[in-house]
Amino acid sequence: MTVGLGRLARSIEEVGMNLGAMQAIERPDYRTYEPHAGDVFITSWAKSGTTMTQQMFHQLRMLAATGEADMDFDDISRMTPWEDTAQQNNFDMNVPQKASPRGFKSHREYERLEPGMRYIVTLRDPHETYHSFHRFFSGYLFEPGTIPMEEFFPLWMMGGPGGCDYYTHLLSWYARRNEPDTLLVTYRWMVKNKQAMIRKMAAFLGIDADDAMIDRVDALTTREFMYEHKDKFDDAMIKQGMAEMLGLHDLESSKVKAEGSDAKQVPPAIAAQIDALWAERVAPVTGHKDFASLAAEVDALQG
Repeated sequence: MTVGLGRLARSIEEVGMNLGAMQAIERPDYRTYEPHAGDVFITSWAKSGTTMTQQMFHQLRMLAATGEADMDFDDISRMTPWEDTAQQNNFDMNVPQKASPRGFKSHREYERLEPGMRYIVTLRDPHETYHSFHRFFSGYLFEPGTIPMEEFFPLWMMGGPGGCDYYTHLLSWYARRNEPDTLLVTYRWMVKNKQAMIRKMAAFLGIDADDAMIDRVDALTTREFMYEHKDKFDDAMIKQGMAEMLGLHDLESSKVKAEGSDAKQVPPAIAAQIDALWAERVAPVTGHKDFASLAAEVDALQG
């Protein structure tokens, strides 16, 4: 028996109807997260490099533990579970993981995560996230062409399942930029300095990574490699749940695109809304007039 609309949404209200219908169904194998000392949360905001960071994290720990990379999975979020979708996926958050440390995905701010753990966060320009978010949801949560970018702002502000709005997330993690339990970088810095990021992550995890391991993880996290294996980065578990509960199949959900997102594609009126909220909420707290200014500070912390 299917619930919800039985088709992809054609409006923001209908997106909510489908998602709400899925959350209302009891899932017998679902178990909530139980914290263990040393757990790691990969908790970037939506469309800010979470998937690449998950892949980097998983391959580092597998190479350290076994000497071999691991692509034997159907969904990277089965390797680093995502609590906010675990119920709809009928998933036990405490299933044994392939290697240590345990890793988990989130889009949350610090205040809603388990304290005393370790956190890896990448920050991205809000305009880029807007374009990326819209094209990700098109063909996945709503029919292409039915919710233009001019009407997408309320969905962008949601920040993905279980998440928070962009500004709450950014301010929460910016405040922890100097905390030893937090590895905070910008998405653009990570992409441009990937080997430095891999070394930084390995040190953060307590992994002794030699040059060969760094090179291997680098190769496994290129856009080309991940696009070639994009079916492993396309929310396979969520798609299965949507097929079972909503009757939806053949969804376009790959998080790895052949080309990156372009902030220039964001309509001027939407860009102005994004900037106005920055001026209202972020600038008074951080002293940075825009993301480029804040990113320069965070990038300088990387040495």
